[in-house]
Amino acid sequence: MLTFAAPIIIFMSLFMLVRAAPVVTGTGDATFYTPGLGACGGINTEKDFIVAVSTQIFNGFPGAGANPNKNPICGKKLTATSRGKKVTVKIVDQCPGCSRDSIDLSPAAFNTLADPATGRLHNVRWTIG
Repeated sequence: MLTFAAPIIIFMSLFMLVRAAPVVTGTGDATFYTPGLGACGGINTEKDFIVAVSTQIFNGFPGAGANPNKNPICGKKLTATSRGKKVTVKIVDQCPGCSRDSIDLSPAAFNTLADPATGRLHNVRWTIG
């Protein structure tokens, strides 16, 4: 009986170690900025579909440490929805001036949701994961 139980115990132990990637959601404002060198260590342009999340979301992401270049949030996809339009972008930066649930998009990404002349969108729903 013990020989049968051992593989089950080992399997269950390994199963408990596997965790799903965290899903983070929020609703806030969306603005746009001129990208350059991001907190994740890459250089981006206005044409890239990228986003900066608030410092609270960036630093609070599971596994975040002292080196922002190694933050596990870097490279994750964020999908933002506003006024029936949707855009998917890559997280490459943090936005110190953003409130917790607000995001700062590249001009190209913002333009997918609204005319840049709008400047700021309210009640933008977003999901990471």
